[in-house]
Amino acid sequence: MYKEDSITKAALKIIEESDDVLETKEIEEKILVSIKDVTRTKLFARLNNLRGSNEIRGKFVGPGKGVWIWWKKNMFSKEEKR
Repeated sequence: MYKEDSITKAALKIIEESDDVLETKEIEEKILVSIKDVTRTKLFARLNNLRGSNEIRGKFVGPGKGVWIWWKKNMFSKEEKR
């Protein structure tokens, strides 16, 4: 289990309130409005913890470095049937 902190709470709130899939950069921009000491490394670790505890979904897309996209766990109808 992970320790829930302000970054984790803010990221989870942003993802759950969004109707779209979000990139890590988009989440970071929204969090920086309220929390100033967020780095992409810290945020990425928190997002992976949330994904690992099955609170959100995430996927790596694109060749090379690519990007991670994140969405709420019941966003797509296929997942709602589970």
